[in-house]
Formats: sequence, structure tokens, C-alpha cells
Amino acid sequence: MGVVLRRSIWCVVLAAVLVFAGIGGVGYWEFGRDHEDPLRKVDAIIVLGGDHDGREAYGIRLAHEGYAKTVVLSDPYGRWDDFMNAMCAAGDAQVTVLCEVPDPGTTRGEALFTERLARQYGWHTVMVISWGYHLPRARYIFRNCFDGGTVMRAVPRAYHFNLADWELTYIYQAVGTVKAAVQGHC
Repeated sequence: MGVVLRRSIWCVVLAAVLVFAGIGGVGYWEFGRDHEDPLRKVDAIIVLGGDHDGREAYGIRLAHEGYAKTVVLSDPYGRWDDFMNAMCAAGDAQVTVLCEVPDPGTTRGEALFTERLARQYGWHTVMVISWGYHLPRARYIFRNCFDGGTVMRAVPRAYHFNLADWELTYIYQAVGTVKAAVQGHC
């Protein structure tokens, strides 16, 4: 193998390592650190769609602890999801549970139904629950689509991702944030 080819290979490998390290570092700074707000009372708790990873029960539990009287569960899953059917029926005398289908079926759609419900019910503040790494993007979208104040809270769970999963997660969140910026205000 010639010297030029060897140097070229090393340059390509070094560039790839630097790109992946950069994505990991910037991704961690922007999406991996704690972006939660302190708990406080709000008019409603909005649980964004995602894995059935305890987020729905967490939102309902916070309402029972007195942080809100209403919980809105994003339900993009369809009528065949027995888990969501049970969660949507979990309301009682203390807590009202509403289930909404986002349109579009994205965080933007969830912010849009939040704005619509806020006007309908007179809400001024909401608590938004999602994955910890999704909170910065969700905050950005809610600021563009919801006129009220938001408290951002992460689903209390651990993420068992390997380095490649984290890289892809950071890239996905970054692309989603750019998409939200291009879309602008709702």
C-alpha cells in the first residue's frame, strides 16, 4: 500500500472519528443533559406520545399529587391499543383524563391540540411530559405553537442505549429541531 493511500485512509478515519465525536458532544450538550423544569402546579398535564414507558401513569400520578386536575394523553396509537384504552378511562372524581389524537401525528400536532384545548378550557400553563432527550425540541415547538407557559418534565426512566443509538437519537432530535425551525410558528 502506498504512502498516499495510507495517509488518505488515516485522514478519512480521523475525519469520521471527529464527526462522530462532534455529534456525540454537541448532541449530549443539547439533548442529553437534564432539561427539566421544577415541578409546579399547572392547569393541565400533557403527556406526549412515545413508548408506553410509564409516561401515562407518571402524568396521572402527578395530577393525583395535586399538580393539575386534568391530564391529556396523546393517543396516536389507534383504537386497537388496549393499554391506551385503559389509560384513557383512568379518570376519576379527582383527575380528568382526556385523550387526543395529534394532527399531524407529531410533537407539533400535540402542541396544536394543546393550544386548542387551552383556549377551550381557559388553561394558561401546562406541564409537558416526554423523553428527557426530547424535551429541548418539545420546548421549542411548544413555544412556537402554545401561547401559555410550559413546565417540561422527563419520563422517570433510564435509557439503555449504546453509543450508536445515542448518535442516531441526537441526529434525529437535531433534524427534528431544524424541521420545527423551518416550519416556524403554528
